[in-house]
Amino acid sequence: MIFLENEHIKASLTTKGAELQSLAGKETGRDYLWNGNPDYWGKFSPVLFPIVGAIKNNTYLFEGKEYTLPRHGFARDNQFEAEQISNTEAVFTLVQNEETLKVYPFDFTLKLHYKITDASLSCSYIVLNPGNKELLFSVGGHPAFAVPTNEQISYNDYFLEFNKDESLVYYKINGDLIDEETEVIQLNNHSLTLTHQLFYKDALVFKTLKSDCISIKNHKDLHGLHFTFKNFPFFGIWAAKDADFVCLEPWCGIADGINHNQDLKDKEGIVALAPKGNWERSWSIACF
Repeated sequence: MIFLENEHIKASLTTKGAELQSLAGKETGRDYLWNGNPDYWGKFSPVLFPIVGAIKNNTYLFEGKEYTLPRHGFARDNQFEAEQISNTEAVFTLVQNEETLKVYPFDFTLKLHYKITDASLSCSYIVLNPGNKELLFSVGGHPAFAVPTNEQISYNDYFLEFNKDESLVYYKINGDLIDEETEVIQLNNHSLTLTHQLFYKDALVFKTLKSDCISIKNHKDLHGLHFTFKNFPFFGIWAAKDADFVCLEPWCGIADGINHNQDLKDKEGIVALAPKGNWERSWSIACF
C-alpha cells in the first residue's frame, strides 16, 4: 500500500491495479470512497485498460487474428510498479509482459499519476507507445463513491448535480453491449436524484454529455464532492443493486455495440497512438 496525505485528506492506494482504495477527509471525518464490501461489489476504483466495458463474445480481431479479453481489460488485475514521489504524489507503472502479449499484441507503458492538493485528489492516465506500430487502446476510470446512509439520511436524499446538462440521453445496455436504443432523463435544475432503481438494468451510458463536472450532494448536510473530468468522450454512471455507492466513470472508449464487427481498428472510441507517441487524460475529486 501507498499512502498520500496532507493536512486536509489522506488517500490509500494499492499496487494491484494501481487502485485508489480510500480517500478520507480529515475535517469531515468521512471516507469519500466506497468501502469495497464484497457482498455488493468488492472493488473501489478499478483502472480500465486496454478496453472499456465488454467486447462482443469477449473476443476481438486484429490483423486477422482473434484475441480474448475480459470486460474492462487486464490492468485492474495486474501488479504495477510504484514510485512514491513525495507524501502527496505517487506514480504507478505497467508495461507489457509475456501474459499481456498473448491477449493484447502491443507494447505499451501505462502510468497512473496520483496527487493530492488541498482537499482534492487528481488521477492522470498516461499512455506511452514504445513500439514501432500504432498502439490501439481504450482507458477509463471507475471510481465508486460512498453514499452513506443511516436513520436520518437515505440514498434518495442524495443527488448528482451536472454543471452543464439540463437533460441526459443515455444508451441502454443489452447483454453487456451497447444497444442502439436511447432514453432521456429530464433533470430538475441540473440535478438527478439518486435511487437504487436507476441502476437495476445496469449502467447509464452517455455519449453526448456536456458536463465536465458532476457533484454528489445531499439534502441533509453540506458535505459532498465535485468530480471534474475533461476530454473524455464517454461516461458511465452505475451502482451495484441496492448498494450505497455510485460510480462516476469517465471513459476514452466504450463497450462494443450490439452490431460491432469485432475488428479492434473499427471499435468505437478506440484511441490510435502513433509510434513513440504519448497520451494523457485526468480527472479529479474535490471533497467538501
